[in-house]
Order: sequence, then structure tokens, then C-alpha cells
Amino acid sequence: MCEEVGGTEWVIITMTEQEEDLIYRMHRLVGDRWDLIAGRIPGRKAAEIERFWIMRQGQVSVEGRKEQQALAKDDP
Repeated sequence: MCEEVGGTEWVIITMTEQEEDLIYRMHRLVGDRWDLIAGRIPGRKAAEIERFWIMRQGQVSVEGRKEQQALAKDDP
């Protein structure tokens, strides 16, 4: 994680559906090269893209844990 991301106050970052799709596709191709990904999205900075990615991955992780816990409670 770059210093800009770690030292910045975290606010909810909203992306359009097209931006999200491009970020996911680019990440599969180039990995954590946020500067390269940000260069493909006008008006977005690398730190903003990285923050969005980290927040989205954390949200997916929390949702997955909740789902697993719900399934475990349903199993006898």
C-alpha cells in the first residue's frame, strides 16, 4: 500500500459501473499497478483507485464471512 493511501482520510469512493468493470479487468491483467490503471480512467488518481480496490475487497471479505457464518448456523 502506498503512503498516499495509508495517510489519507478514507471516504466512500463511488465509481461508475464502467469504471468498476475496467478496474477489475485491468487488475486481472496488470495487478496492483494503480498508476497504469488510473491512466485509463480520466479524472481518477492511482491512490483513489487503490483505496477503492482495498475497500471493495474488504467489503467482499466481510460479506463472505457473514455468509459462511449463516451457513454454519444452518448446518446441524
